[in-house]
Amino acid sequence: MIESLVTQIEARFAELSREITDPAVIADRERYAQTGREYSRLEQPAKLAEAWRRATDDAAGAQELIAEGGDEAEAHEMLAHARGQLEAIEEELRLAMVESDPNDDKNVIIEIQGGAGGDEAGLWAGDCYRMLTRYAERLGFAVEPLELSEGKYTFAVKGAGAYSVFKFEGGTHRVQRVPETESQGRIHTSTSTVAVLPEAEEVDIKIDQNDLQVDVYRSSGPGGQSVNTTDSAVRITHKPTGVVVSMQDEKSQLQNREKALRVLRARLYERAMEEQNAEIAADRRSQVGSGERSEKIRTYNFPDRRVTDHRVKVTVHDLDAVLEGQLNELTAALAADEKSRLLEAQAAKP
Repeated sequence: MIESLVTQIEARFAELSREITDPAVIADRERYAQTGREYSRLEQPAKLAEAWRRATDDAAGAQELIAEGGDEAEAHEMLAHARGQLEAIEEELRLAMVESDPNDDKNVIIEIQGGAGGDEAGLWAGDCYRMLTRYAERLGFAVEPLELSEGKYTFAVKGAGAYSVFKFEGGTHRVQRVPETESQGRIHTSTSTVAVLPEAEEVDIKIDQNDLQVDVYRSSGPGGQSVNTTDSAVRITHKPTGVVVSMQDEKSQLQNREKALRVLRARLYERAMEEQNAEIAADRRSQVGSGERSEKIRTYNFPDRRVTDHRVKVTVHDLDAVLEGQLNELTAALAADEKSRLLEAQAAKP
């Protein structure tokens, strides 16, 4: 079974290696993007397949030495080492070939909004924004603010694999703490919702300009000299779906329009993916987690200085570090859980 998988990987990777340098493929933007994504996905499995071939040859060589009556102790040691390598490589191959989320390599657009809890929820949304941008910076990703206002934060995180990390942050983040305005010292519970959208490329989502209603108006709130003086704010309505995106942070109407289109494209891509998942695999969302905004995914308890992720039942007793963007332990647990469930689902397939 493993040999058949290795052969398939080798054949497909060789084919992709040819395609990615083929002028006809390069000239087709959509096909080239798809080929590049699959090539990147198979690079590591191809290296593992090569290592598996070497370990297999080593094991066969050791068995030949034993059969020929050579240094039996050394030959048995070589055989044991080669078999140990094969076992480890085969496990890595199985994990590497688990069907991963096709969006894992994409940049993301993250939208954070205050949920239940009034003014405190708005403050908590700001804390979540700070936490996630710190985390992105720690990992070497680039952060691009798109729209920042009190209680609502929209920003992009750019870099290979951004979605594979931040997809686990989608959902409802709950905080338990004493607000600064609370004179009696009572603990309040507030929430903020985090939406994590893979940033769609034009080849992923094609938007017909005839489907858009674009309104311009004067900006309001903080923003500099252009506020209330020029029609720089932009609101785009996608008429077929009713999705509305507004942007006003930039002084230029053109820049606000471009940002709004990026967010619109990401939201439409998310809708398309959800519809496709519902049609193709109704149970997939239950296997890997839906990331719905209504799900309470994590609680940040200030009195006990702890953070609990309810999806994997992991508690970290260092709230301050987490709020400074040290989320690696939680992400690792969530990624391992996702892999485990996908492996189980794959093993259960007929």
